[in-house]
Amino acid sequence: MSASILPSGIHAWQMVASAGEREDTRRSPPFHLEQRFLPLGALAPGEALVQIAGCGICGTDLGYFYDGILTVSRPPLTLGHEISGTVVAGDASWVGKRVIVPTILPCGSCGLCRAGRANRCLAQKMPGNSYGPYGGFASHIPVPTRELCEVPEQAAIPLELLAVVADAVATPYQAALRGGLQRGDRVIIVGVTGGLGIYMAQWAKLLGAEVVIGIGRSPDKLAQTQAFGVDLPLSAAARSPREVRKEFRSLCRKNRLDARSGWKIFEMSGTQAGQETALELLAYAGMVVVVGFSPEPVSYHLSRLMAYDAEVRGTWGCPPEHYPYVLDQVLQERIRIRPLVATRPMDRIRETFEEIHERRCGMKRVVLSPEGRGEGDGGH
Repeated sequence: MSASILPSGIHAWQMVASAGEREDTRRSPPFHLEQRFLPLGALAPGEALVQIAGCGICGTDLGYFYDGILTVSRPPLTLGHEISGTVVAGDASWVGKRVIVPTILPCGSCGLCRAGRANRCLAQKMPGNSYGPYGGFASHIPVPTRELCEVPEQAAIPLELLAVVADAVATPYQAALRGGLQRGDRVIIVGVTGGLGIYMAQWAKLLGAEVVIGIGRSPDKLAQTQAFGVDLPLSAAARSPREVRKEFRSLCRKNRLDARSGWKIFEMSGTQAGQETALELLAYAGMVVVVGFSPEPVSYHLSRLMAYDAEVRGTWGCPPEHYPYVLDQVLQERIRIRPLVATRPMDRIRETFEEIHERRCGMKRVVLSPEGRGEGDGGH
């Protein structure tokens, strides 16, 4: 397609309020997914139209759909923010290039952007949340070219699989930066078996962590994490946060590790229990980096931070400037995605949402492809 030719519109799967329900500012109404045709106007200067190859299903999407977490753009809107594809119209210098669309699209000119905190730009746009009707569960998406991450033509990993780079891989990398993760650190990952946690383990090892303890609730999934950077798995199944802390201390004694100080704890689960566990494990000169979002509040005695000389930090998304490095590590397979991704046609979105919500998809991130490439695994 030439730079001047646009399709008449976008075929999208939109989150729509169910009939008979009235929107309420205090909570989201029940939703359903509905296929719709969105008319497409002229692209603005500096914009490109990306034909979507794949879009990953993130826990955030399920939070919007099932748990009443509010989106900035109110429904109907197209969910999905893990996007890869090919530029098919717009800026002529980009047409034909394969790209990753960053999850966070900052303004690039505000004080936070200039200060190196573009991931928390207050004017940012996020597909599937604050980007009007547009998101990744669609045939196309219009985006500004300035933040696109080009995928090299010689890349051996299929383009649709690379959709997970946008969030599942990039967000843990930003978390590692936020936590100042460096060679020799001792790391705990709460929620290591989840879609973000398994990549956090890989980044921790790649960046030189001395030891990585992975905490999760499924024994079978925990056993699998040892192939992705976890040195010592720790089960949280049927254990309270205090019981997990007791088991952690026992694990440290067995492995001649100091349990009392210096651990960097990454909370990836986005659950109340996970956040309580991370805070329970925080000790002297330690740090908790909060990556996962939970709508439930957590109680914590803040004076412990003073007594421990410890820190709690939040992290949000990943600035677009880091995407080329993140992508390069994936293409060199220093960060492995093939065994952790499954693909499905996008027209199976309804049943796939249900399966993931009911935890029937194992550890694999599911990427939906609008071109109907079929169902399969990413490989090894």
